[in-house]
Amino acid sequence: MSGVQKVTVDAGEAGQRLDRWFRQRFPQVTQGRLEKWLRKGEVRLDGKRAKSASRIEAGQIVRVPPLPAADGARPPAGPKPQRLSAAEAADLKARVLYSDDTVIAFDKPAGLAVQGGSGQSRHLDGMLEALKLGADERPRLVHRLDKDTAGVLLLARSAAGARALTAAFRAKTTQKVYWALLSGVPRQKRGLIDLPLAKRQTGTREAMAPSEQEGKPAQTLFRVVQTYRDRLAWVVLMPLTGRTHQLRVHCAALGAPIVGDGKYGGRAAFPAKPALPKTLHLLARELALPHPEDGTTLRVVADLPPHMAESWEVLGFDPARGDAALDGLLTYAEGLSHSPRRGRSV
Repeated sequence: MSGVQKVTVDAGEAGQRLDRWFRQRFPQVTQGRLEKWLRKGEVRLDGKRAKSASRIEAGQIVRVPPLPAADGARPPAGPKPQRLSAAEAADLKARVLYSDDTVIAFDKPAGLAVQGGSGQSRHLDGMLEALKLGADERPRLVHRLDKDTAGVLLLARSAAGARALTAAFRAKTTQKVYWALLSGVPRQKRGLIDLPLAKRQTGTREAMAPSEQEGKPAQTLFRVVQTYRDRLAWVVLMPLTGRTHQLRVHCAALGAPIVGDGKYGGRAAFPAKPALPKTLHLLARELALPHPEDGTTLRVVADLPPHMAESWEVLGFDPARGDAALDGLLTYAEGLSHSPRRGRSV
């Protein structure tokens, strides 16, 4: 038998029913046993009684009573830590853009998955022991980026911090800014893409698609920064909602998919000339939000990843022009009754 465990809900588990979460974490626990624990109050969410249908949130603490281990072994309470070389651990730490007692801002490289999945054994969630930075506990994920998207990713250094940051994302008090290189040039230099999105399943392939009837609201502000011979465009993107693959689908809907995005752009996402890296050209450039401790606006910025820096060099784009374009987009947003604002930089 194991002892009482207090398990923190990860970002990727948010929104699940409590009983489904138990089946994934502790497959040896039957539904009947779980229901009995819930009736007796032995399973709790943040110290409060819960039901099997209760929806869990990132950062919540689940009290798990003593339970028999599967096959005589105690089941893991989180992702299995991955072994890292000293060089790999040092590289992770070098990617920390900002840290304090509550928050870590991490510059995620393109190609690194945030969490494990089908056939995905290497992911950031399994490497977080290397980012404890002197703390007693590993940091927690509070949101996600696609595997091939680079840029700013926030981590919480405590359960309380995870709850506060998750609440900020849910309340839409965060401002997210992305840079992307598009294969094609939008007809408008700036605008609001208002296109609901729904999940579609084709065989084993799952993707998002525009759907006015079944889709959930999805809005993205965009502004063209620079173009290359009417073939390619650097755009600043500001999502006002947070749907899966929202920016990728919205850009494809403009007739200009993100370079390297074969899933939503097909062959059009890989222009023949000039020759550019085939990796997805999407950067989570900056993130601004109220700091959980004092409410001041924290703004974190990530530089271009190597493959995008190479493309910017080939195309003659000036990275310094991005901030001016963002200021113009913010002014445009205010005119649309959206009022994002910039904060202090780190």
